[in-house]
Amino acid sequence: MELANLIRYARGDEPVELLLKNARIVNVLSGEIIRGNVAVVSSRIVGIGDYETEEIVDLEGAYLAPGFIDAHVHIESAMVPPSEFARAVVPRGTTAVVTDPHEIANVLGLDGIRFMFESAKHGPLSMYVMASSCVPATSMETNGAVLHWYDLVSLQSDPWVLGLAEVMNFPGVVAGDEDVLDKLRIFKDDVIDGHCPGLSDKALQAYVAAGIASDHECTTVEEAREKLRAGMVIFIREATNAHNLKNLLPLVTEANHHRICFCTDDRQPADLLDEGHMDFMVRTAIAEGLDPIIAIRLATWNPSVYFRLHDRGAIVPGRRADMIVFDNLQAPAPRLVYRGGKLVAREGNMLTPRRQLPERSLRHSMAVAWDKVDLAIPANGGTLRVMGAIPNQLVTEHLQEPAPVQNGQAVSDPARDILKMAVIERHMYSGQVGKGFVKGIGIQRGALASSIAHDHHNIVAVGVDDDSMLTAARRVTRLGGGMVVADGDNIVAEVPLPIGGLMSTEPVEVVRQQVDTALSAARGLGSTLHDPFMAMSFLALEVIPSLKLTDQGLVDVDKFEIVPLWVR
Repeated sequence: MELANLIRYARGDEPVELLLKNARIVNVLSGEIIRGNVAVVSSRIVGIGDYETEEIVDLEGAYLAPGFIDAHVHIESAMVPPSEFARAVVPRGTTAVVTDPHEIANVLGLDGIRFMFESAKHGPLSMYVMASSCVPATSMETNGAVLHWYDLVSLQSDPWVLGLAEVMNFPGVVAGDEDVLDKLRIFKDDVIDGHCPGLSDKALQAYVAAGIASDHECTTVEEAREKLRAGMVIFIREATNAHNLKNLLPLVTEANHHRICFCTDDRQPADLLDEGHMDFMVRTAIAEGLDPIIAIRLATWNPSVYFRLHDRGAIVPGRRADMIVFDNLQAPAPRLVYRGGKLVAREGNMLTPRRQLPERSLRHSMAVAWDKVDLAIPANGGTLRVMGAIPNQLVTEHLQEPAPVQNGQAVSDPARDILKMAVIERHMYSGQVGKGFVKGIGIQRGALASSIAHDHHNIVAVGVDDDSMLTAARRVTRLGGGMVVADGDNIVAEVPLPIGGLMSTEPVEVVRQQVDTALSAARGLGSTLHDPFMAMSFLALEVIPSLKLTDQGLVDVDKFEIVPLWVR
């Protein structure tokens, strides 16, 4: 709205378009609940008080708060594009997200990022982007694309791009790697997000000195407090496979809460549709004893300040009219959602029609040289390095286990919950396979395979026998990407993900049903994990300690180097 018009309406010179009357306004700036009316014209709040109006909505004493802002999310992890993701989260009160599209960027480069922009355009959710800093995450993986600093310059002028996304190559920053530093240099005047699990002492000081301002990888209060003291903003995360919220809430105090935000990072369809999104985090925090206004502030005002989103985050004159209406301050469950002054969701349902996918064509992303793929692991010692999966965490243990050997080959040992894992390169038709073992997935027969394997998104397969693993992995390629459960030669369940091997073309509710079927099938094979597919996707991410597997081999993340499978 033009400034003079905004002022004229705020003065009350002529009737406003909408008046939300008899509200209990959650003022995240003053920390108060204020009874009053909120006047809206076009997309803006023009005033708080009594105004002449063209339309009145009587809230009858319901609470009115700013729309939620997710400080860090990978939309691709919901397995649907932004237009469909919006249908899952907007009815839950999320009106803006800050996303790092590095999942699809690692597969399709700038074309993938532009697809995400086009899918979000003119939708009911404000999607801001942080330019993906780590494509690839490190040199110890093979990707479908590489983004250099000069590629990211093309994104910098876009008004929807806020800065540089999570700098996962923290060893590169600390060591002064020039390729990493070049990206930091070009975004030095913008917001730069971090990703530095377990980083401490002088290495942390060096990382923060580079201009990196946030971290969402903390798992303990002690780690988060050290980073907070070093000057970082802490994003408390509650994802599908990384449950950090309850562990980190004791960090939050009246004195420091202004330096803390909520984020979801990676959240699957069932969790979005059943538990919720940012609303789930806010409700959980309040139930755990956090002051309701502080909880709401961590999901509204704080991210708006950190990301310099000066047009939203509070219900005050001049801000965007992104607002939620709910009845219980102790357990906020939005029943009305306004975005830019327009009612877009009611009682958990979108009021706008489902949008079509962008017409932009994306190249096929499954290039596997199956004639070169070999999953066999010849015995070469008595002790193996084994990844130890930890429930509800992304970090893994670096275990050493006696090798299960049959006929001169290292094989799975389901009795000890030690399963073979393979990461099969799917971008360059190389036939390259990283091979290892994992403990903690729990299946007793068959195999799981997926084209979601952070962040390179090669095909990851975990199984009891090679035949089941190959059946599942081959089916993934025939689907154009997806998640598959196999038992021997039989396909038990599948989730097609043809958009970059990451996202579906189906409605989010259909994807949820498909994923539920696949998870049920995985449990039928013996897994007790909440989401074994999400768990194994992070077993391939070599920037989170301690032991991970890429197509290039086994990575000791603590030493930041590829190490032998066999212990000498």
